Amino acid sequence: MLTLVSIKSLYNHFLAECCYALSHIGIACVPPMPTFLSVEPANICQLRCPQCPVSLTVVQRELSKEIQGHFMTLEHFRHILAQTQGYVHTIQFFFQGEPLLNKDLPEMIRLAHEAHIYTLTSTNAQALTPLLAEQLIQAGLDRIIVSMDGLSEQSYTAYRQGGSLHQVLQGLTYLRNAKDRLGGRTHIELQCLRLRSNEHEWNMFRRSYRQMGADSLTFKTAQFYDYEQGNPLMPSDEKYSRYHRLPDGTYQPKNRLTHRALCIVHRQPHKSCRRLLTGCVITVKGDVLPCCFDKSHRYVMGNIFDEIKENSSSTLRTIWHNQAFQNFRRQVRLSRFTFPICTNCTE
Repeated sequence: MLTLVSIKSLYNHFLAECCYALSHIGIACVPPMPTFLSVEPANICQLRCPQCPVSLTVVQRELSKEIQGHFMTLEHFRHILAQTQGYVHTIQFFFQGEPLLNKDLPEMIRLAHEAHIYTLTSTNAQALTPLLAEQLIQAGLDRIIVSMDGLSEQSYTAYRQGGSLHQVLQGLTYLRNAKDRLGGRTHIELQCLRLRSNEHEWNMFRRSYRQMGADSLTFKTAQFYDYEQGNPLMPSDEKYSRYHRLPDGTYQPKNRLTHRALCIVHRQPHKSCRRLLTGCVITVKGDVLPCCFDKSHRYVMGNIFDEIKENSSSTLRTIWHNQAFQNFRRQVRLSRFTFPICTNCTE
């Protein structure tokens, strides 16, 4: 049944798509509010995946024992939820760290679910327990993505360093059992990065994902930060890679080649970016980022938690429409690939 909240969010989504369409003919406009949010419950992780920015600072954090303060509080999430005012139709509870490390995640999901917001999260499944699986299902989680990049410990740990394949398989079982027992509607998606270390297992993934407890299987191309000279984990078949090998032996992202070539031929600005008109990221500390590809927080548009402080008017609405965000959208539209965060983008 459609509620006033869902009707408002659908209308905001319609405005966002209209703005995106108009941007292609040079008309700049921004919808009243973002249609989706990426909220970061935690910015720490147990694993040390070689291409993950979080793993680069894990050792430093462990040495300094600086674990406190890297989880979003329930109070802060309630503040975010109040800021959406019914405009946001989706919240994905992940950005950099492992979301399930935040003990308040099930309650955050429950609050969003009660506000008629579609919820999803992504996990390495290392922290999944029977109790946590049950809490997530009961909270009304709509979709959970379980990352599993191999069907043997050797292929799995080639990328998910510090993780256990056995634990992932157990986590899938916990989720399936909880879903079946409670009559939950949570969609369990198994996700596999396309890597050279697991390419011999792709067909087996297709044959066995349901037996492992998942409802669907998704293959995802891998993002690399050191792609220029290639990477040993890149698939042997370029069709399954985000990167194209040039005649001189170096690599470039496929989207960069495609879009830049089209822009040169047609003498037009780079294609507009839908992400900048439909959503944004809110980090553990409340920083609002324009895109999930801004892993290093290079383009902070404001801080939503500043409003909690006295004499501050930094709301999600004001940040979404502030001059810094407007300028960023315009610059990306005019010269998208001068921004490092755009070079790895899949859009």
